[in-house]
Amino acid sequence: MKESIPISQKLLITVEEAAQYTHIGENKIRELFTERDCNFVLKKGAFSLIKRKKFEEYILNKEVI
Repeated sequence: MKESIPISQKLLITVEEAAQYTHIGENKIRELFTERDCNFVLKKGAFSLIKRKKFEEYILNKEVI
């Protein structure tokens, strides 16, 4: 049986998990990937994962997204 780890304890999260965690839409999160100061994306082939702590810092430092 696979153990479920809370999002708040994961190192890397999916776009879907990030949307659920922050209440920001998946499309908007993907749009943020193109921002100049985006430092929270880890590419795995064609798949993108989000570095949760860096993403949290990124969002907390923004006034508008």
